[in-house]
Amino acid sequence: MSNLLFDEPGPRARRRIRIATVVGAVAVLALAALAVRQFAAAGQLTADRWAPYATWPMWRYLLNGLWATALAAVVSAALAMAAGLALALGRLSRRRWVRLPAAAYVEVVRTIPALLLVYVVLFALPRYGLDLPLFWKLVVPLAVSNAAAFAEIFRAGILSVERGQGEAGLAVGLTHGQTMRMIVLPQAARRVLPSIVSQSVGLLKDTSLGFVVSYAELLYSGKVLATYNGLLIQTYIVVALIYLAVNASLSKLARVLEARTPQVRVPRARRRRRSPVRA
Repeated sequence: MSNLLFDEPGPRARRRIRIATVVGAVAVLALAALAVRQFAAAGQLTADRWAPYATWPMWRYLLNGLWATALAAVVSAALAMAAGLALALGRLSRRRWVRLPAAAYVEVVRTIPALLLVYVVLFALPRYGLDLPLFWKLVVPLAVSNAAAFAEIFRAGILSVERGQGEAGLAVGLTHGQTMRMIVLPQAARRVLPSIVSQSVGLLKDTSLGFVVSYAELLYSGKVLATYNGLLIQTYIVVALIYLAVNASLSKLARVLEARTPQVRVPRARRRRRSPVRA
C-alpha cells in the first residue's frame, strides 16, 4: 500500500533518513538525560515518591481508566470503519449524487481537528436539544473525524485490486454489488489491514481528548489521581508509559501484518481509475 502513496526512497534519500534518525535519537536521549538530572535535583526520583505506584489500588484506578480508553477506542473505530467503508464505496460510485457528497465529506472532515468536533458535540448540540451521554460525547466526534481517514484507506485498498477480478465476477453472472462484496472487498480488506491498525493507533491516542468532556479515560484518570495524591510528575510518567506500551504493541502488530501482506504495485494508469467494479 505504501507504493500508492509515495515512491520508494533512493540511496541518497535513505542515507539522509538514517542520518536524520541518528541525529533525532541523540537529541531525544540528550533531552531525556537532562530531564532525569533535573528530576533528581528536585527530589522527584526518590523512592518514597514512587512507592504509591507499587500498590494495587493505584494501578486498579489507572487500569480502569485504560479500560475506558480501550472501550471508547473500539466503539469509535467500529463506527468509523463502517462509515468509512460506506464513504469509500460512495466515492467510487457511478452516480454523481452519491459520489460528490461522499467526496465532499472526506475532503472537509479531514481538515477539521478532532478537538473542534468534540467542542461542537459538547457545546453546540445541547443548544439544539441534543445532549448526548458522556461516553458518546467522545465517541461520536472521534468516529466522525476518523471515518474520513478510514474512507481513504478502504478506497486505496479497493483501487489496488486488479480490475480483472471484478470483471471475472461480472462474467460469471454476479451483480456489481455481489462482485464487490464477495470478491473485491475481501482482497482489499486484507491489503489495508496494516493501515487500519496504524490508523487505530492514532484513534486510541485521540481518546485522550476525553479530558475535555470529563470522560474517565486514562489521561483524565491520571489527572484526577495526580490532584488527589500530589504526585504530578510521577503520575503522568506512569500514564505516559502505559500509553507507550499499548501503542508500541499495536504499532508492532501493524508492522507484522505489513510484513505478511504481499506488496502490490499498481500501474499509474490503473491508479487513476475509480474502482475495479463500478458500484
